[in-house]
Amino acid sequence: MRPLTADVLNPAIRNVEYAVRGELAIKAENYRVQLKKPNHGLPFDKVISSNIGNPQQKGLDQPPLTFPRQVAALTEYPELLESASQLFPKDVIARAKELLEEIGSIGAYSHSKGVPLIRKSVADFIAARDGYPSDPEHIFLTGGASAGVALCISMLISDAKSGILIPIPQYPLYTATLAQFSGVPLPYYLDESSGWSTSPPAVEAAIKKAIADGITPKALVVINPGNPTGALLAAETQAELVKLCEKYSVVLLADEVYQVNLHRGDEHPFTSFKKVVRDLASPVPLVSFHSTSKGVTGECGRRGGYFECTNISDEVLAMIYKMVSVGLCPPVSGQIGVDCMVRPPKEGSPSYALWKKETDAIHAALASRTKVMAERLNKLPGVSCVDSPGALYLYPRIELSKKAVLAAEAAGKAPDTFYALALLDETGICVVSGTGFGQKDGEQHYRLTCLCAGVEEYIGALEKFHIGFMKKYE
Repeated sequence: MRPLTADVLNPAIRNVEYAVRGELAIKAENYRVQLKKPNHGLPFDKVISSNIGNPQQKGLDQPPLTFPRQVAALTEYPELLESASQLFPKDVIARAKELLEEIGSIGAYSHSKGVPLIRKSVADFIAARDGYPSDPEHIFLTGGASAGVALCISMLISDAKSGILIPIPQYPLYTATLAQFSGVPLPYYLDESSGWSTSPPAVEAAIKKAIADGITPKALVVINPGNPTGALLAAETQAELVKLCEKYSVVLLADEVYQVNLHRGDEHPFTSFKKVVRDLASPVPLVSFHSTSKGVTGECGRRGGYFECTNISDEVLAMIYKMVSVGLCPPVSGQIGVDCMVRPPKEGSPSYALWKKETDAIHAALASRTKVMAERLNKLPGVSCVDSPGALYLYPRIELSKKAVLAAEAAGKAPDTFYALALLDETGICVVSGTGFGQKDGEQHYRLTCLCAGVEEYIGALEKFHIGFMKKYE
């Protein structure tokens, strides 16, 4: 019998790379196993997973919000309702009963688009946020936002000349998905010198270049707030991007999963692309994504998310419905998480005070950690870091010496990957090198999360490493 080997698999799979869980993350996991041994021989006692926005991961330990967990408990085990009045607030019990009446058992498949009641909750949330109506039939619940992104990109890639405009730096989901479906990534560069701003002229230049190269730009991806940059777009810039999509018949894919993660909301507010499109009365096709994995919910493992279609024809909606039906339905526990995210406790309800206290504490911690980390990083020699106004990350730039670059080349590594591996080896801090997100030639960056508790100890270890690394390779 001929063995199964990589060369007989779909060749597109070999081109898929996903740095967030790539070489550095794999090495970190190996260290985590090694640390369980009594005499592990490592220069640190724990691995800090600063490589991924996974708030409740062991070691980061963002506490879950009580309200959605209580609702989840009652919907998972309805028998608890018999004694629930002694254990749970009245609004939790009412929500659980309402969901169970609609869903039945969460062990059963739901509607392929998602539970109708929950899609209505999402539509009401969007309408309240933007001031425009939202149709539940244009909303698809998903297993996290990533599933929706992958579906939409797979449908837009019609041939080998189909391209998707993606920001650089970008979340590697996009390049990985494009590689999987043999699409062409069309990069447009964000401007680090002005806080990682998005330049509509740069986007238009990327569109024109693609057309000149014989590539058809099918969609423009905008991540707002940005990942890995944390930058927020001004509404005026968003309007220019919408008009560009109109001009070149490009679909707009709005990744808005960090819309709640605003560290300086008065200075850098969030405006949805749905609102901008409606304000302009634009016909541009828009798909907007949101998730329970980020914000203050942080329920990554439940895989809850949704996307809303705006200015999408009934014919295309029917095709999307057909494709989601192939997967039967998104996880029902994730759908319940979505309902709790978009329909949190109301002011005056029994659960509101605790929910407000918990969410305020998470917002304050993220804002404080981001500010402290950016300030401390910017004081290091050879480091510059934009103080992110949103999302969960910082993306510092590092200036490495020629000696360090040559050492990286000798090791067969990109310079920033070489730096990140050395950081992991010495401190147990796992970050993602800028190579995985994209950057201009000759630049080096890395992304780290702002989720880590004990920020003084964490940033202190990073500072000590950096100074030693720079001295070693001066």
